[in-house]
Amino acid sequence: MIDLKFLTFSQEDNGKTIEVHEIPEELRSDAMDWRNEMLEKLYAHSSEMMELAMEEKPIPSDLIRATLREACIQMKLQPVVCGSALHGAGVQPLLDAVASYLPCPLDRPPVQGVDPKKHDKILFRKPDAKEPFCGLVFKILPAKTGDMFWIRVYSGRLESNSRVYNPNRDKKENVAQLWQIHATKKERQGQIDALECGDIACAIGPRDSITGDTLCDTREMIELPSIQFAQSVISMAIEPENTTERKKLAEVLEMLKRQDPTFHAVENAESGQTLISGMGELHLEVIKNRLVRDFKLSVKFYKPRVSYRETIGEMAEVTGECNRQVGSQQLFARLRVRFEPLEDRSAKVIVLDRTPVEQMLPDNLRQVALEELRNRAEGGGLIGSFPITGIRISVLGAETAEVGSDEVAFRIAANDAFDEGLKLGVPTLLEPVMKMDITTPPDYLGEIVGDLQQRRGLIERTESRGAVTSVIAQAPLKELFGYSSAIRSLSQGRAGCSMEPYGYQVAPKEDADAFAM
Repeated sequence: MIDLKFLTFSQEDNGKTIEVHEIPEELRSDAMDWRNEMLEKLYAHSSEMMELAMEEKPIPSDLIRATLREACIQMKLQPVVCGSALHGAGVQPLLDAVASYLPCPLDRPPVQGVDPKKHDKILFRKPDAKEPFCGLVFKILPAKTGDMFWIRVYSGRLESNSRVYNPNRDKKENVAQLWQIHATKKERQGQIDALECGDIACAIGPRDSITGDTLCDTREMIELPSIQFAQSVISMAIEPENTTERKKLAEVLEMLKRQDPTFHAVENAESGQTLISGMGELHLEVIKNRLVRDFKLSVKFYKPRVSYRETIGEMAEVTGECNRQVGSQQLFARLRVRFEPLEDRSAKVIVLDRTPVEQMLPDNLRQVALEELRNRAEGGGLIGSFPITGIRISVLGAETAEVGSDEVAFRIAANDAFDEGLKLGVPTLLEPVMKMDITTPPDYLGEIVGDLQQRRGLIERTESRGAVTSVIAQAPLKELFGYSSAIRSLSQGRAGCSMEPYGYQVAPKEDADAFAM
């Protein structure tokens, strides 16, 4: 598009041979329109380009590339490069774009982290080999010789046969080997002795690290911002065919959890089933195929279901009480607790102690009460025993007696307060909502919008993207099962959709009533 050339990639050698031609006359008008649209966006980032445009002078390709690079480094523009991995088309222009537009470590500011021992202390690491080592594990793949940990080095130098510290797990890890990897294969002479800042390579040796963890110097510790992963929104029950498969399944699921932090698996000891959770139908379908095809496991799969959450709709102040006779001992405790809904309904439950100084409990009783409230918050709610989110729980006061106010009494009082708080706070069922980006030819826009509205979808906006129209919308995940097939039917296979978790909203009353029955 910059040089206005027409590239063809040979299918005989999987795209390695490239032929450069002038753009055919029937395509030249469209190419010029797209080029002008690109230049219009770049004028705001280069006064030199704008002056040339106003003087109606040609704009050099080198200036366009330099402006694009500067805008990319400042994260104001994102170039799109087209190609086909299936036929090897567009690989070379993609690599050229990486070299031309993406920043090297020296183009970026020092990476920022915190002291693992004092999280309020901010630390910085420059992209310099003389700085203390720090890097981020961004991917893990299993291998017979040991899991392969992909590391991006931000500062310092990492050598093979060295020892590093993982502040996220508070453990030291061994780095036995370092490899340069092409896809999943170790190339000949691929083993290397060291990595320096800006390098990306594979480490073999760590055991406890997971995706998103920091690895750093054992003497100069730093914890980098971890990758933020969305909560899982869909679950499916699976069950091994026999006892022999159960142990193999547990090992495989544990390995998959290390690779993919958005994947969760919890075994129910009573039913023998394992509940696996992920980011959508496609995510669970990929996991299902890997279990059967790659790991050769004999597993039963059940129908996927939505991962609901539970919160409260109103503030409630309650008093949890324990006043009972246990054998010859009289137990007594009172705990006054406030339950408040948070604005972010998907946030974790917050438990605070706001007891006035004059009513402050002995430390052991205070810790027991807060611990019991936190434990209950990690369990299920009143509607279908779904996880509880979006609540602030504050302990406001307590009463004790001279005899019988022990830890057991305050655990009972905290449990009583928790149950009453959920009841009086109006239990509310939350359903996951997905953000959707649908691209479709304009001819099918009406049918797709109508179908979305029937699925309780909310259209944010529509915008034109060349020959297609993009629809940005939100819709409950419950209504989107099988949507990829539905949208192909509505558009004769010409529309596509991508979706990601957006948040949670109050579920319809009939859904809550169905679980409460």
